[in-house]
Amino acid sequence: MDESALERFFDKNVVSRVNLGCRLDLNLIARNTWNVKYNPKVFPRVLIQIRRPRTTASIFSSGVLICMGATSIEESKVAARRFARIMQKLGFPVRFLNFKIQLIMATCSSFPVSLERLALAHREHCSYEPELFPCIHYRLQPSHCMIISSKGNLTLKGN
Repeated sequence: MDESALERFFDKNVVSRVNLGCRLDLNLIARNTWNVKYNPKVFPRVLIQIRRPRTTASIFSSGVLICMGATSIEESKVAARRFARIMQKLGFPVRFLNFKIQLIMATCSSFPVSLERLALAHREHCSYEPELFPCIHYRLQPSHCMIISSKGNLTLKGN
């Protein structure tokens, strides 16, 4: 299967983190920016959305920016730079420091699976507690996990 076929097969989400290298005034950002949600009583961060690439950023007063919703690593980096540029236009002395991919998640559907049989056959890699969560956590490596449902939905997570 070529890469473009895989692109269509999986629904993906890339989450990245970057430090903007300065403190940010969240009230100023909320008042002077479009597509913003800010409720400091609920959570001390600003949510901003952009259309190209279609992503959302959580921006904290410490200067940390979390970019969510990109479909590739490159798209995530472009989006993070666009959010940083928005902060720069507001007058903050922004730098783009320590860009890092935090999480890559891909989801697809396959065929129905017997979770009990899979858990028994792969005890050393599986965690299955049907009373707590109706899916299997299948550890591929220490930082990679696959969540498998009985309907065959697969979610791959890793960094």
